[in-house]
Parts: sequence; structure tokens; C-alpha cells
Amino acid sequence: MGTKTAVILLTACLLLSACTATKPESAATSDQQDSVASGSSNSAKDQSSVSSPKSSSKQAGSDNHNSAGKTNAQNDKTSESNETGATTSATTNNKMYHLNKAYNVIPNQQGTEKKVVLLTFDDGPKEAAMINKIIDVLDKHKAKAIFFVNGYRVKQHPSLLKLIHDRGQPIGNHSWDHIVLKNKSEAEVKKQIETVQKAVKDITGQAPVFFRPPHGAGGDVGRKVAKENGLLYMTWSVGSLDWTMKKNQPNKTETLLKNVTEQLHPGSNILMHELPWTAEALDSLLTRLEQKGYQFVDPQSIEVPDSK
Repeated sequence: MGTKTAVILLTACLLLSACTATKPESAATSDQQDSVASGSSNSAKDQSSVSSPKSSSKQAGSDNHNSAGKTNAQNDKTSESNETGATTSATTNNKMYHLNKAYNVIPNQQGTEKKVVLLTFDDGPKEAAMINKIIDVLDKHKAKAIFFVNGYRVKQHPSLLKLIHDRGQPIGNHSWDHIVLKNKSEAEVKKQIETVQKAVKDITGQAPVFFRPPHGAGGDVGRKVAKENGLLYMTWSVGSLDWTMKKNQPNKTETLLKNVTEQLHPGSNILMHELPWTAEALDSLLTRLEQKGYQFVDPQSIEVPDSK
């Protein structure tokens, strides 16, 4: 091959190579132009979704931050819920006392305070003024009491039940009609107990965990139905006898104090009622108990049975 021919062939090869290398660039330019042309025909709404890589990255970072924030908030809420659940569980399981067969409050472990009394009030809710007076005294002495309520009274005065609950006092089940239960059928006893459970839960959001049969007479069926509903069955071990007093009877406060203190012993489960003279005597009674070295047991620290 002559020199002239070789030069021609080399030139042709170089031209061919140059044409091949510039083709992708032309295609990319053409695609970009098509994209710009398409973008120029979009509506304002569509244009709002078009952004440069820089702005897209900023938006993505913002979305990720918001997403992380929501996730963290949910985690915090879950964590808070778990902590609350753990606290509730610990409170439920950390029971310091139980009731014995005589319905006295007994420590579960050595070292737990023995010189305690349980305060209870039956037959309510009756009157707002009286309830507030009783709870004012309880608050003054940093004491809690179980308010055993009757269903028919709850139906008449649901706001009074809520008052007791909102002021932080435990509510107990005292049957619907305040009738003697021990001679009733199981169906009737269930109705008397379970209707109160539902009524209290509907109003306060919490069903009672304590049951006291009217007149202290629940019988075996009353015990059975109470246990099936997760209720701790109890009567009392010290009676104030306030229910035997009359409105015009003199010295009711001193009589009530004497009735309680003469029977008083460590773990006393004291029965009182929502009565005007009891509300009047309560501050003196609690002061007298404190002077004798007694503390007021929190009902929430007492063991209750598992429901069925």
C-alpha cells in the first residue's frame, strides 16, 4: 500500500471515530431539550413538583426529619405507655397487706407497719356536702377510705359517685339494693353485685375491687360471685355503731370515739357510714387514732383475688 493510500485510510478512521464519540452527547442534549420543552407545557401544579437535585435533597432531608420526628414521638409515647404499664404492674403486684378471716389488715412481710387501720364508709353516695366534708378530713390526715356504694343510690346520683372518684378515694361495691344476700339465688346475687360493677365502671372508668355485703351477710354464694368478679369480700372487724345513733341523740361524737377506741387493735377494719354525725366526728376520730400511733392503710396496698 502506498503512502498516499495509507494517509487516506488513517484520515477516514479518525473521522469515523470522532463521529461515534459525539453521538451520545447529542442524544443527551436532545433528551434534556425534550425535558425542558415538556416542563414548559406543565401546569403550575406540575411545576411545583419539579425541583433541582439540590432542592430535592433538602426536601428529602426535611421529610426524613419529619418522619423521624413522628417515629420518635411514637416511640416516646410507646415508651411512656410501657413505663406507665410497668408502674401499674408494679403497683398491682406490690401489695403490702392482706385481710385475714376476721377481716383484719395483716402485713405480708416482716418489717411492714402493723399498727394500721382501714377506714370504710357504707351506704352512699348520699350528699355532696357530706361527702366533701368527709374527704376534706381524709385529705387533712393524708388518709384513704373505701366508699362502699349502693347501686340504686349511684343511679340516683351519678355525679356524687364521680365526686368520690375524682377526689381520689377508692370505691367499693355494696350491692344494688342493700338487701340480705345470703338467702338469695345465685342469679339474684350476681345481679345485685354485677350491676353495681357495671354502673361504677361506666361512670368512673374503673370497676370496684372491694365488696362488702349489706348487713355483713353475703353467704357462700356472695363470696363465690364476688371472687368471680375479682372482688375482695369483706365485712369489718370494728364497728363504729354510727348507724344505731339518732339525729337528736346527744354526745354522738364522744360515743362514736368510744365505740371505735374500745375495740381498736392493729389491723382494724373500721365500719362507718355516710352520716352527718360521722362526718362531724371524723376529724376527732382520726386525730385520736394518730395520737395512739396508728397509721391509715391505703386500700390499694391490700391484696385482691384474681377474677375468673
